[in-house]
Amino acid sequence: MAKISFVDFNPISGNGNQAVTLTGDAHTGRSQRTLTVEVGTTGGEVKKDVTIIQAGAVEGVTIDSTASVAKTGGEVTINGTSNSTKLKFELTPDGEHPLTLDAVTTFTANSASATNDTEIDGDPGAGETYNYSVTFSGIPANTTINDLITVLKVTAAGGQTASCTITQSAGDATLDVTPTTINMTAEGVADSPLNITSNTSWTITQKAGALMAKMMKK
Repeated sequence: MAKISFVDFNPISGNGNQAVTLTGDAHTGRSQRTLTVEVGTTGGEVKKDVTIIQAGAVEGVTIDSTASVAKTGGEVTINGTSNSTKLKFELTPDGEHPLTLDAVTTFTANSASATNDTEIDGDPGAGETYNYSVTFSGIPANTTINDLITVLKVTAAGGQTASCTITQSAGDATLDVTPTTINMTAEGVADSPLNITSNTSWTITQKAGALMAKMMKK
């Protein structure tokens, strides 16, 4: 067995009548590819050309199914593969707890910059499957106590789609009160309202220490 380009020939040489088995490498590009070989007698008296035509792969696209963003924010990169002439990216934030990201304008395809929903320079998918990636930067910290979610959908030129669910971890619970001391008249009129700033539910209870001090005075 010996290999010429993307085809294995078994055997590569022989004597007299014989069938040669051909086995090709898997082809991931959209376009068919051809290989022309020459079969000749050892002495070179007779030579014949044989053309082998391999069909192209079906157009398609894949993407990471999930991606995570830290509660502190930052950056996240989503990866995928395709053999399409162009890719279109769309974001659909969750209706209840949306993660808001900048719309995709550019991405990396086959190690080069590419533009959203525009034919990729050089059409790398014609010959083989290429890798691509989308990066979201400058994501702010999550100031809520809920996971924030958005879905990144990618569509190939042929209409094939794939989606990635991007989730940012819930932030820390926060609570602040002002003022911390409120004066009240004998008639029961407070000199200020109690202002509460929080990103979660809260309740007011009597501190055990204050209750104990009251009981000791009795």
